[in-house]
Parts: sequence; structure tokens; C-alpha cells
Amino acid sequence: MEQTFNLKQKLKQFSVILIPILVTQLGLFAMNFFDTIMSGQYSTADLAGVAIGSSLWMPVFTGLSGILLAVTPIVAQLIGGKKEMYVKNTVIQGIYLAVIMAVVILIAGLIAVNPILSMMNIDNEVRRVAGLYLAALAAGIIPLFVYNVLRSFIDALGFTRVTMYVTLMSLPLNVIFNYILIFGKLGLPALGGVGAGVASAITYWLICIISIVIVHRNRPFSEYQVFRHKVKADFTKWKEILLIGIPIGFSIFFETSIFSAVTLFMSVYTTEVIAAHQAAINFSSFLYMIPLSISMALTIVVGFEAGAGRLKDARTYGYMGVSIAVLIAATGGILTYIFKDAVAGIYVTDQQVINLTAQFLIFAVLFQLSDAIQAPVQGVLRGYKDVNITLIMTMISYWVIGLPVGYLLANYTEWAYFGYWIGLIAGLTAGAITLTIRMVIIQRNKMKAAPGY
Repeated sequence: MEQTFNLKQKLKQFSVILIPILVTQLGLFAMNFFDTIMSGQYSTADLAGVAIGSSLWMPVFTGLSGILLAVTPIVAQLIGGKKEMYVKNTVIQGIYLAVIMAVVILIAGLIAVNPILSMMNIDNEVRRVAGLYLAALAAGIIPLFVYNVLRSFIDALGFTRVTMYVTLMSLPLNVIFNYILIFGKLGLPALGGVGAGVASAITYWLICIISIVIVHRNRPFSEYQVFRHKVKADFTKWKEILLIGIPIGFSIFFETSIFSAVTLFMSVYTTEVIAAHQAAINFSSFLYMIPLSISMALTIVVGFEAGAGRLKDARTYGYMGVSIAVLIAATGGILTYIFKDAVAGIYVTDQQVINLTAQFLIFAVLFQLSDAIQAPVQGVLRGYKDVNITLIMTMISYWVIGLPVGYLLANYTEWAYFGYWIGLIAGLTAGAITLTIRMVIIQRNKMKAAPGY
């Protein structure tokens, strides 16, 4: 990370940080992407089972791991403010929190998963696949959370290319493990969708171990001596991480859980509808990695500039990032609409499911633009460490507006299951508008409070 003096330099530095993050996010998501596609090629029931399992897992994972994202703005501002001596403690305390949260998830999952699946109106085979898929994933939860802390540390230093390399190394292995375990190769039994969960857990251990080795041995990370000395628990630092991280985590949870809630509501429909819905959501989530990556890059650059007191530069980065996201989303939406049938055919071979998936993708195009605004804006606000109001805004947008609108349209109009997607669009749009207003207010207030304004 370096100070920049004009728009061209900012665009170059932003691109250097963004592109590896984007490749990393796409790679991490590709694990779930291949889980879904390869399970769908095994059977429709396995696709639906992985869909249900993912719907329960993803909001929990993204929400709680979102708490650990607090490490990024904290470290970025420490670096920007020339306070590097405090970085090591932040990372270590983040790892302690990661392990504790992972253990809590394991205990909660052991108690709650089976009762939740039993309440759902789904086929027994779908229920079986979903439960075993989650049980397999559980084996990789602790290393996955630790990896998230180490990744936040690496990214905050501006070395986003390192985490990109880690992901690119692990992704082919994940696909190979999927192929072997789902379809039963090399003499192993065919596990179907459950095999996808086992493959992901193995991959989570690999990326965690690789990241630990890099942080311990490679410069500049080794200079912080993260793993060289035993460090006691620092509850003051835990409090700092949690005060910033909990609003971030719950904001992410409110957004991701609404998609999961919709999937669970749609369990009353046929297996074909569930499979088509999940395929469309999966592809939309794949595209969402672009604005999400821009959001993460914005947290780094805005946090760096805000920590150094260069508020005009921080504001410029913010508007630049949002503009790039909107432009990419518009292009992606057009291409998705044109090739919707081809996209649907990637996931399944059943023509009825392909037709349904193509229809869902039309609605997916409409909320890509809202995603392209609200995600980067959240990244800007996190860079300023402004997270509490964002939490309230996202909760209202998604759960007070989005889900109720979707439920009413799905159950009391002829839109049926498409009504839930219209509700998603309404919630995302409300979030984009309110968060943008918040960003403008925060930038204006910080500029006014700056010396020499």
C-alpha cells in the first residue's frame, strides 16, 4: 500500500489489490459452485440436498466469519497510521476468536441441524443428503475460520495476490476430491452430494495449513512474528474486534440469510423447483463475488487512507469502486439474460429444471445492479469503521421489506415462487439506497471534522 496522488495512480493501486481478491473470491466460491454442479450431475435429489445444506450453512458461515473481517480495517488503519507494532496482537487475538466461534458452531450444529431438517417438507433422500453434507463440512470449520483471519491480515497489508495463489493451488484439488468422492472413483464408494462436503472440508484444511506456513516463513508477514511467541488472550483486543466485527457479521448474515430463508420457504414446492431455484441462486451468487470483492478492496484502501488522515483520497476511492461495480454488473446482467438457457444447462440435464432455472435467472438480472451498489458501499463504510447503522439498515431492508414482500407475493398472488425473487429485489434495492445515503453523510461529516476544512 502506497500513497497515491491522482486518479490514474488510485485506479492502478485499486486494481492491483482488487484483481487478486476477485480471483480468490471466485476460487473460494467455485468450491461451492462445483459442489452444486457436480452434485446435480449425480442426481436431482443430491442437488436439492446440497442446496438445503448450503442454505443452512452459508448464512452461519458468512455471518460469523464476517465478524473476523474486522481484522482487515483494524490492521489497515494501523498500517496507515504507522502503528505496525500492534498488528501481531490483533492477528493472534483474531485467531483465538476464530477457534472459539468455530467450536460454538459445531456444538450448535450438533443440537439444531436434525430438528431443523425434520421440520422441513422435503423428501427423505434430500433430507439425508443435506444432513450428511453438513456433517462432512463440520470437519473443516475450525481451519476455515482460522484461514479467514490470516487472509484478512495478508490482504490488509496489500498482498492480496498471496491469498489468490493459495486459492488457485487449492481449487483444482477440490475439484479432484469432488470427482473422486461424489462419483466413487479409485475404488471409493460413490457418496453423491455428501462427497462434496467431504471434499470441501479437506480443502479447508489445506488452505489453512498453507496460509500458516506463508505467514510464518515469508516476508513481509514473517516480520510481524505472528507464530513465533506465545501470546496470552487479550480481552481488550477481543472487545475491539467484536465491536467492529459483530455489526459487520450480522449485516452479512441478514443479507445472506434472506436467500437461505427463501430457499427454506420454497421447500414446500417440488424438488424440481428447489433445484432450479438453487441453480439460479448459485449462479447469481457467483456473479455477486465481483461486487463483494470490490467491497473488500474498498475496505482496505479506504481504511488505509482514513488511517493516514487523507479523507479526500478515501472518498475518491469510494466513488471509484462503486462506479466500477455498477458498470460490471450492467454488463454481466445483459450477458446473463442473453445466455440464460445455456447457463441453466450447466447445472442440470433435466429440461424442466433448465426451463425453470432460465426463468429465475431473468429475475436475478434485476437485483445485480442493487448488489453492485450496496456491497461496495458497505466496504467503504467498513473502511471508516462505521458499522452499527449499517447493521440496522441491512436488517430493515432485507427482513422488514424484502422477505415479507416476497412472502406476500408468493402466497397471495399468481407470482407463486417467483414472488420471493421480487421480494429479494425490493430488499436489495432498499439496502442500496439507504446505505448510499449513509456513506455520503459519513464522508461529509469526516471531511468537516478534518483539520483545515
